[in-house]
Amino acid sequence: MKTLGSYDYVIVGAGSAGCVLANRLSADESKSVLLIEAGSKDNYFWIPIPVGYLFTINNPRTDWMYKTAPEKGLNGRSIGYARGKVLGGCTSINAMIYMRGQRSDYDRWVESGNPDWAWDDVLPYFKGMEDYVHGANTHHGAGGELPVQERRVSWEILDAWRDAAEEKGIPKIPEFNTGDNFGNAYFQVNQRNGTRWNAMRCFINPIKNRQNLTVLSDAHVEKLLFDDPEQEIPKAHGVQVRMLGDMHGVIKANQEVILSAGAIGSPQILELSGVGNADHLEKLGIKVVKNIPGVGENLQDHLQVRIQYKIENTITLNDRYKTLFGKAMMGLEYLFLKSGPMTMPPSQLGAFAKSDPDQPSANIEWHVQPLSLDKFGEPLHNYPAVTPSVCNLRPTSRGTVHILDSNPYTHPDISPNYLSTPEDQKVAVDSVKFTRHIMSAEALKPFNPEEILPGPNIQTDEEILNAAGDLGTTIFHPVGTCKMGNDSLSVVNSELKVHGIRNLRVVDASVMPTITSGNTNAPTMMIAERAAEFIRNTEN
Repeated sequence: MKTLGSYDYVIVGAGSAGCVLANRLSADESKSVLLIEAGSKDNYFWIPIPVGYLFTINNPRTDWMYKTAPEKGLNGRSIGYARGKVLGGCTSINAMIYMRGQRSDYDRWVESGNPDWAWDDVLPYFKGMEDYVHGANTHHGAGGELPVQERRVSWEILDAWRDAAEEKGIPKIPEFNTGDNFGNAYFQVNQRNGTRWNAMRCFINPIKNRQNLTVLSDAHVEKLLFDDPEQEIPKAHGVQVRMLGDMHGVIKANQEVILSAGAIGSPQILELSGVGNADHLEKLGIKVVKNIPGVGENLQDHLQVRIQYKIENTITLNDRYKTLFGKAMMGLEYLFLKSGPMTMPPSQLGAFAKSDPDQPSANIEWHVQPLSLDKFGEPLHNYPAVTPSVCNLRPTSRGTVHILDSNPYTHPDISPNYLSTPEDQKVAVDSVKFTRHIMSAEALKPFNPEEILPGPNIQTDEEILNAAGDLGTTIFHPVGTCKMGNDSLSVVNSELKVHGIRNLRVVDASVMPTITSGNTNAPTMMIAERAAEFIRNTEN
C-alpha cells in the first residue's frame, strides 16, 4: 500500500485520551504527532450546546450506534451503546459531568498490581489540567485546559430532593471529587459559560497551529502493522488506514503507536491486528501476532435503573418543553444569557451512599433529573415528573467485547453481562428500595410524588429484580477491556505498554482494571496525562 506519511507518534482516536496525548506530546517541537479519528469534524450544530446530547446520541452523524447483544440480566433486551463518532469522541456527546471517582477506586488499582496509581499519585494530574471555577485550592487546580464550572439553571424539585436525601441520611456536601463522595451535591460540569467544552476545544484547538501536530478526521484505522510479526516480541511500526471512504494507505510510526480508541475500539483494533486470544482469532482466520487472552475481556459498566415519579405543584422540564412558547423562551434564554434548560446536562443533581451498611464506602450513585421520558431521544412525558436514576458503582459482573469477523467495519459483539452476579442483583434491589425511602421523605410531601416506574405494585425482591432488568440501561461508561496489571488477563503494564509488543501502548478507559465511581471522562484524561509522562520518560 501507499505510504501516506511518517510520524514519531501515531495516536488512534481523538477522544478524551487522544486529545490530551496529542497536546502533551506535541509540546516537544522535535517530535511529530499524528492524531487520527475515524469520525468526522466536530462542527455539528448541536455539539457545543449542552442539551444537544438529545440530538447527538443515537445520531449516525455523531454516534457509532452500537448495540449490545441480548442481555439475560436485562430480560433479553439489547440496548443502545452510544460512543462518539466525531472529533472529541465521547466528550462531544457525553453528560459533561466532572467526576474523578473516589480514593478507594485507585487504591484498588494499586492492590491489583499497578503501583503508583493511588489517589495521592493521580490527584496532581487531575489538578494540573483543571481550570476550576472557584480557583485553585487543596483539591483543585486553576489555569488548566479543562473548565470545571457550576450549573446554570435551578429546579425547585431538585432542591427538595436534596432535602429529602439529607432527611434520609445522605448529607448535603459542597461538591464531589475530594476522595470520598458520600453525600449529595449538584454536579460540576465541563462547560465554559454555558457551552460544552469537548476535548478538541480544550486540548487541540488552542494548539492547532503547531507545525508538528497533524489531525486527521474521517480516517478509519483498519489494523496495526508490525515489524517481525512472527518474532517472540513483535514491534508496532504503523497503521493501515482508509481515508475519506476509499483511499487506503499506510502511516508509519517512528517511535510509538498509541491506541486511544476507547473500551470498544481499542480491543477491536487489537483483535483485527492479530493481538488477542489466539483461539478466537484463529477461528476467524486472523493470523496471530501475539496471544494476549485478556483483550476484550473484563468489560465493566455502570447500569442505571431509571425510577420515575409523577409530581405536582411545581414546574419541571416536561412542562417547559411541551409548548412552543416554552421552547422559544428556553432558546432565547440560552441565546442571550447562556443559561436555563439548554445548558443542562442529562443530570444536574447527584448523591452517593451505601446500598447496605456492610459496604466499605459509597457504592451507589443517583443521577436526579427534573424530567421523565421513555428513553433519551423520545418525547418528554406530558406531566411534571422527576427521575432519580440509581446505579451500582462497583459492579462485580464482567462482560466482553470481541470482533465477529475480520471486517474492520463490522461492529463488535458487546456483551456487558449486566446483573449476572448475586452481588449486583442485591445492589439493584437495595437501590430501588433506597430510592423509594428517599421519595417518602417529608421534604417531598408537598409534591405528592406518585411512582410510575417500576410502580407501587412491584414489592418483592424477585419483582424488583425483574423490574430492574426491564428498566436498567447503560450510563455509557464502558471500561476495562485492555486492563493494566500483571495477571493472566491483563493487556498492558502499569505504564500502559502492551505486554510482549514493542512500541505499542493503549491509553484510554479500557486500561482501567476496575471501574471508577462515577463518570469516566475525567479519569480517562488523567490516564492520558500520566501516559504522556511515561512516554517522555521513555525517551529520556
